[in-house]
Amino acid sequence: MAKFRIVGISFDHMHMGDLLRMVHDHPDAEIAAVFDPDRDKMQAAVTAFDIPEDRVFTDFDTCMAAGPYDMALLCVATAQHAEFTERLAPHDLHVFVEKPFAASADDARRMMAAMNETGKQLIINWPLRWVESHVTAKRLIDEGMIGDLREVHFYDGNRGPLYHLADKVEVTAEEVERQKPNSWWYTRASGGGSLLDYLGYGATLGTWYMDGRAPIEVTCTVDETPGIEVDQHAIAVCRYETGLSKMETRWGTFTDPWTTQPQPTCGFVFVGTDGTISSPDYASHLTVQTRTRPERHELPVTPLPVGERNAIEYVLGCISNGIPVAGPLDPALCLTAQRIVDTARRSALEKQTLRLIQ
Repeated sequence: MAKFRIVGISFDHMHMGDLLRMVHDHPDAEIAAVFDPDRDKMQAAVTAFDIPEDRVFTDFDTCMAAGPYDMALLCVATAQHAEFTERLAPHDLHVFVEKPFAASADDARRMMAAMNETGKQLIINWPLRWVESHVTAKRLIDEGMIGDLREVHFYDGNRGPLYHLADKVEVTAEEVERQKPNSWWYTRASGGGSLLDYLGYGATLGTWYMDGRAPIEVTCTVDETPGIEVDQHAIAVCRYETGLSKMETRWGTFTDPWTTQPQPTCGFVFVGTDGTISSPDYASHLTVQTRTRPERHELPVTPLPVGERNAIEYVLGCISNGIPVAGPLDPALCLTAQRIVDTARRSALEKQTLRLIQ
């Protein structure tokens, strides 16, 4: 069987390097091309994966003409997701978008519309979907361990988006400060800010845990730092028919959760009618309470099954078997979450509680 030919589009998001590593390590896939208008941004990946020079492009149209490709990995700045999805759609390929979904629900709908008539899939990747603790928690909730799910509480983030490169290679604090004035992450018009970066995680996985249910209204507030035009801390309260859930995002945690869990702990806490589950990011165990065993006790996480160990493995399996991606990768579910994000952003701007926008 011929290998899946995958093209990487833009290195604006540092996760491109992680995704290309998954492609490189997959026995049935190959890095067919990479594109970014800035050649220097691609060099680390070119070196790491020994990408031939005739597969490295700084012009989008030239890159696409060198196809065909089976799937594009899209890692442009958030505000460009819709534009680039529309540019990719005519090229007869699946489009894999690294989180967040879009800069707005309107942009998300543009992306869905662009792909609807192509016969190819639009895929939205949320890396927390591949964290064993959170997948284990989803299974236990679905099995009824804590009864009916009533509340989802999310706190997550990191020291800041400029502190790490692909493969979580660390950047010095001095270099972070040097980059901030010119980084799209800190530019409102490019879709920067912790709310857009991380609230989508809580809203998307939260919608997954809630089996697609949407909140009635959202109240959100964000910090305002002199000299920084985007938020670095956002707290959103979502009112569901079942109660209140809180989703908090933070650039500026004391440590990064993938190395040393900060306080507050990054991850999820779930409250059901018959119990609770705490699922920290990257944890080896969950902490559980139930009516039959109300004292806190630990349950080991379940390893991810073969075929779902990472995003690329899962998505290529779905494509090979002719089935749509599901859960947090499904654009329809992600659109509900994007509406939560949009409502939270507008709530913070208007400083009032708002009904969930359509």
